[in-house]
Parts: sequence; C-alpha cells; structure tokens
Amino acid sequence: MIHTTNIKDQKISIHTPSKPDTPVLTKSLLWLITLTTGIVVGNNYYNQPLLGLMAKDFHVTEAAISIIAMLTQIGFATGLLFIVPLGDMVKRKKLILSIFLLIIVSLAGVVMAPTLELLYLASFMVGFSSVVPQMLVLLTAELSAPEKRNSSIGMVMSGLLLGILLSRVAAGFIGDIWGWKAIYYIAIACMILLMLLLTFNLPDVKPTFKGTYLQLMHSLVHLTKTQPVLRLSALRGALGFAGFSAFWITLVFHLQEAPFHSGSAVAGSFGLIGAVGALAASVVGKISSRVSTYRIILSSIFILLLSWVIFYFWGYSYMGLISGVILIDLGLQSMHISNQSSFFALNLGATNRLNTVYMFSYFAGGSLGSYLASLAWKYFQWNGVVLTGFCCTLLVLIAHITYGKRS
Repeated sequence: MIHTTNIKDQKISIHTPSKPDTPVLTKSLLWLITLTTGIVVGNNYYNQPLLGLMAKDFHVTEAAISIIAMLTQIGFATGLLFIVPLGDMVKRKKLILSIFLLIIVSLAGVVMAPTLELLYLASFMVGFSSVVPQMLVLLTAELSAPEKRNSSIGMVMSGLLLGILLSRVAAGFIGDIWGWKAIYYIAIACMILLMLLLTFNLPDVKPTFKGTYLQLMHSLVHLTKTQPVLRLSALRGALGFAGFSAFWITLVFHLQEAPFHSGSAVAGSFGLIGAVGALAASVVGKISSRVSTYRIILSSIFILLLSWVIFYFWGYSYMGLISGVILIDLGLQSMHISNQSSFFALNLGATNRLNTVYMFSYFAGGSLGSYLASLAWKYFQWNGVVLTGFCCTLLVLIAHITYGKRS
C-alpha cells in the first residue's frame, strides 16, 4: 500500500507493507531483543562508577576524567539524531549489524586508549554507536500484533531499564576486583555474541520511508517547530535528565571522601537502590486515566525537588543518599513516561521522529548536566552539584507551570 504525506510542501511516499510480508515477533525473538537492549544500553553507563579508578590510572583530576561521561552522552544524543532515523530508510537488520561492528571497535578503543584525548574520542563513539536499543524498541512496536504491542514494548523497556541500572552495579563491583578495563573486555565479548545471535535470528524488515535522508532530517525540524507539546516535553526531559546526570556523575567522587571512604563497588550498588524508584514509576500508566498528565508531571517535579533537598541536608549519610536516590529515580522516570505519553497522543503518524527529537533533547540535556556537574564539583564540591541539580529542576517547574496547561 502506498501513502503520500506532505511535510512542509515536500511530498514523500511511504510504503506500508501488507500484513503477510511483515515478520512475526516470536517469543524467542522478543526475549533476544529484550536481552540485547539491556546489555547494549549498559555501554553508556559503565564509566560512571569507574571514574575514580580511571582518574588514578590516567593521573588526571576528577573534573578532567568526568568529561568522558559527558562525551558518552553527547555521542548517544548524536547517534539518536543521525542514526536512528535511518531505520526508516534502509533495511533494519543490515543497519543494526553494521552498528554492532562500530560498537565493538569503539569499546576496544576505550581499553586501548593510551592518552586521555583518545579516551575522550572512544567514549564519544561508544555513545554514538550504542543506539541499537532505541531501534529495537521501535522494531518491537512494528512486529508486535496489535493486541500484544503494549506488553511486548513493556517487556523490552523493562530490559532497557534494568540494563541501565545493573550496568552501574556490574561495572562497580568488577572494577573493584579486576580494574576498570575488565568490564569493557566483557562488554566486547557480549557484543560479539549478540551480533552472532542477531545475524541468525533478527528478521529483515523493509524500509518504509521513500524520501531522501535530507527530507527525513528536515521533517524533524518541522515537527519541532510546529508542535508545542513536543517542545515542552523535550525541554522538561532535557532539564530533568541534566540534574539526574549531575548526581550520578559525581556520586562516585562524593563516596570516595569522608565520611564514606568507599570505592566503585558501593557507587555502583546505588543503581540497585535506584531501581526501586524507577520501577515504582510503572504505576504512572495505571493512574493516567484518572489523573491528568499535567498533574502527574507536576507531582514528579516536586518529587525531584524533594530529592535535591534531601541530598543537601542529609547527603553525607547513607540513609540520606538512599532516600534521595529512590526519589530522584521515581520522579525522573514518572516524568519521562508522562512526557512520552503527551506527544505520542498527538497521533501525527510520525512516532519514530517525535521520539527522536525528544530523546536527542533528553541526552543533550544529560551531557550538559554532566559538564555543569564537573565544574560544580571542581569549585564547590557536593553542595555545588546539589545546587546545580536543584536549579535545573526548578527551571523544569517554571516551564511546566508557564506552558503546561497551555500546551
């Protein structure tokens, strides 16, 4: 079936394959996609609890080494913007397998980097190439039967969330025992194994977008200009994740000092604590039919602000940090889910591109938060980081109150 859509006076043909041509999402394929999503997304987060060990190995300051976390997030945001939309233009299987080769080379570059500058470059490329999970989430939505789509996407997203949280735990403990490079050697082996499994099991889905790459990218700009709901969601997500990233990037440095004197293993274990808050955010979907999205997001912002207050007054105790981590994960994940629901509800037939704009903004904000946190830690230590996160969240509140109901 051929549809013709008009994006800012440019006609683009979109081919929708008939149902018999669409591959079936089997249970085994769904498990493979979920496992792949969880493992690959971890590449972006291994460095966070290991920054202290890396700083000692390269004989540099904490501020200098924390830049690699920022560059990883910038790389991921860039990959979301320039790679993920290609999934609508070229065969998905060929694209994903090609990206896996780039992931393997990038991870090898991290462990082999002889200088800090080359480590910076390799870290950027790790983030740039590790966008496969976003492509697999969208592929799951395409391959799922309508009656099973929500549960299938929910399963893959659970794998994504667990991968983010458990990657910090694994990196922290392995780094304490075998050094920071060990987790990257393990990651390379995992990428090779997953690439082989996907080669034999991932179906070949035909592209749906018949326009040029320039037209595809132009449509992203057009959607951003014309959809205020998308712009507000992107701004809230970017600022919220900026504060969140500021916390996680500097947590390992905070735990190394008095009164904790702890290592990367303890920093990584906070990922498990954060899982409590993030998984609790799943109730957002259940109450969304009874409570407006505006109120859910407003409540999420107040939860985030409360977490920063706890970090400021009780951030030098384990109980304070544990309570704050649960709240910051609960608040951010609740807002994230509500943000996506708000622009998906627009029903523009451009879900992939709407999500690309949002996720690019999200991780661009995270990279900004990482950079601001490195400066705040350098000059003002923990209290400076907390103030940075609080200010980012306060800006979210101002934007939401000012434009939320209007949107």
